[in-house]
Amino acid sequence: MRFTMGLAMARKSVKPVLLSGGNPQIAKADGDAPVQAYIAAMPGWKRDVGRRLDRLIVTTVPAVRKTVKWNSPLYGLEGQGWFLGYHCFTRYVKVSFFRGTSLIPLPPGVSKQQDVRYLDIHEDARLDEHLLAEWVRQASALPGWSP
Repeated sequence: MRFTMGLAMARKSVKPVLLSGGNPQIAKADGDAPVQAYIAAMPGWKRDVGRRLDRLIVTTVPAVRKTVKWNSPLYGLEGQGWFLGYHCFTRYVKVSFFRGTSLIPLPPGVSKQQDVRYLDIHEDARLDEHLLAEWVRQASALPGWSP
């Protein structure tokens, strides 16, 4: 009985905590594994958005590097910094283009930070994957953000 309870408790402690808005709390780490853990922990319909975003980014930029920092997946290129990240909020997934003001056409969301532009993906939204791939392609060709 004790073993069973201990195993159940261990399983519970492995499951990521969902922060405000359903954003998964994932430890900072580099590579695909922490990004996939983040995506797997995204709640409900947001998980499918995370899978689609990850697949689209990897297809568009095969040499992409991945990390999780500040409970958000980031995508970049070696020696260039990070060009994109996303984060779960209660009603949408926010995609951040760190040099978004250089993209054509501009992503629709304005930021308080001068160079950043956003795309908010809501549950019932039709995602224009062609346009999103074009933004990813353009963003990956620009100098990225380095914290």
